[in-house]
Amino acid sequence: MARVVVGKWGKNLAVRLPLEVVKAAGLRTGEKVDVETRGGDIVIRRASANAIADALVAAEEIIEESAQYSLSDVTIRELLEEGRRG
Repeated sequence: MARVVVGKWGKNLAVRLPLEVVKAAGLRTGEKVDVETRGGDIVIRRASANAIADALVAAEEIIEESAQYSLSDVTIRELLEEGRRG
């Protein structure tokens, strides 16, 4: 664990992440992160991590719901080709 000091950056407060934390997390300059509070603590998480988690949940819902529908004799490829034709 690293201990850092909260400083001022314009009208906001800022925290500098130590190099060892940046390297361990694989962060890059310009990468977006989400910041939230949880039980009085500050949680910083990669924005893409949330997107992946949300996509996995959505995929599970789609797969679960797709069991209610049938394509009969039509293949996915045929549907794609039909879509391309207009």
